[in-house]
Formats: sequence, C-alpha cells, structure tokens
Amino acid sequence: MKNSSRGSWLIQHFKREWQIYLLLAPLIIWFLLFLYKPMYGLQIAFKDFSLFKGVDASPWVGLEHFRSLFDSDMFIRAIKNTFIISFLNLLIGFPMPIILALMFNEIAQGKFRKTVQTIVYLPHFISLVIIAGIVINIFSPSTGVVNLLLQKLGFDPIYFLTQPEWFRPIFIGSGIWQEAGFQSIVYLAAIAGVSPSLYESAVVDGASRWQMMWKITLPCILPTIIIMLIIRIGNLLEVGFELIILLYQPATFQTADVINTFIYRQGLVGNQYDVAAAAGLFNAVVAFILVMTANTISRRFTRTSLW
Repeated sequence: MKNSSRGSWLIQHFKREWQIYLLLAPLIIWFLLFLYKPMYGLQIAFKDFSLFKGVDASPWVGLEHFRSLFDSDMFIRAIKNTFIISFLNLLIGFPMPIILALMFNEIAQGKFRKTVQTIVYLPHFISLVIIAGIVINIFSPSTGVVNLLLQKLGFDPIYFLTQPEWFRPIFIGSGIWQEAGFQSIVYLAAIAGVSPSLYESAVVDGASRWQMMWKITLPCILPTIIIMLIIRIGNLLEVGFELIILLYQPATFQTADVINTFIYRQGLVGNQYDVAAAAGLFNAVVAFILVMTANTISRRFTRTSLW
C-alpha cells in the first residue's frame, strides 16, 4: 500500500510539474549519452583491447594494465607532478579569488570598480590556445618582454619554457591570471548577501575596515569558501592539462608531465587505449576518494558540505 501510494504521488507530481521535467530533459539526455553511456567502455582497462575485436570480444587481462602502470617510471613521475602542481595551485591559486573579491568589496567608486573588474575578468573569456601563445611570446628568449627587461638589467636571456624548474611557476601564474578574476564572482555574490546591519553595528562600535573584513565578511562567506574548496579538491587531479599540453615539451617532461598528459600520449598518440583507460580510471577513483574525504571532514568539523 505504501509503495502504491508513493507511486501515485510521483505520477501526480510529474503531471503537475511536467514543464520543469521537460526543461530538464535535454540536460538529462546529455548526461546519459556523454557521461554515463561511455562508462561502459571502462572495461577496456581490464582487457587487452583491440580495435578490430571491439570492447566485448577483447580478452580479459585483469589488473595487468594497472601493474604495468605502477611499474612505469613515467607514470610514477606523472603522479608526483600532478600532486605537486595541484598542491601548489591549491595553496597559491585558491586564495587569490577570495583576496580579489575582498579587494573589490573595498573599492567605493563604482566606475573604477567596474573597470578593474572587467579587466580582471577578461582573460577567462580568452581561448586557451591564445593564452598559451601570449605566455610563449612573453617568455620568448629573443622577443619576450621578460627577457628584454632582463637584458636591460644586464642579465643573459633565459629560455624559460625549456627549463624544467620554471615550468610550474609559469603554469600556475598563467592559470591564476586567467581564472582568478572570474572565480571571484562567486565570493562577491556571497559578500553581497552579508547583512548591512552587521557593518553598521561594527561602525558604531568603532571597528576599522580591516577589522570588519576579518570579523564580519570572512566569517559570513566561510560556508561558500568551504563549498568551493571541496569542489576544487574534487578537480584536484585535472590540473588544467590542456594548457600543459600547449606549453610543455620533452625538455620539461620532468616537472610538467601529469596524469592527464600521460593518458593523452598513451591513448591518442600511442594507441594504447587499454593502458590509457586504466590510468584514467585510477585518476577518477583517486578524485572520488579526495572529494568524499574533503566533504566528510568539512561536514564533521564545520557542518558545511556538498551533501
């Protein structure tokens, strides 16, 4: 009886809200076709995959591809580089949008504020290919602005993009330049939701702008910061590999090669689709564990979580 009443309630609810489900239908179909249906192909991570035999007819090899991955020095290096770049990006890149949002909030003049925001948001809308071209031109050993300044100061030009030790700072810096401004919109929206009465009470008590920022603004937007941090941790292993592919070269593989670029070379370049699928599955499992752990810790200690 309980199941039948629940089923009738669902039918009535669907009939009443069918317009909403109709609007959701394209998104649901997209998810099913492009995100869930391809999961069927994950089984090639456990098979000796052949294009001629297909997914179903290829023989099973169990965990053989995973063993070969962890016996590969290149894959271990890719894991190491992924975590180092991700950690540095999280440590340096994550606070930047928050700092920008706090700075924008302190700008009183409307026209100046809008002009600065437009300039800072603009790089987000530029193609990654153009971003990579700008970075290459800026750090060019012959015509780059940075090397021209170094030569003016009496230093020899540096081939930045061929030096392994320079790749990570350049990559992280260019990523912050491109995305920090646009990501600050989320925190600006959270700041806009802070009650003005809190600031008025603080002014009456003689609090400075700095004290109001630390005692009112930051605590009020802390739940938003935590949610964004959990999402960022979930995408930790992605590392923006498109920009890495555009910037790296064999000379910088030592510090630039990450899991996703390893998958790209193994799968699309080397035609080892089964090995690439195994590496991708490992990447997805680690990302899932990270986001689950971060969400659990956040829910336990701050009572703020994604679910």
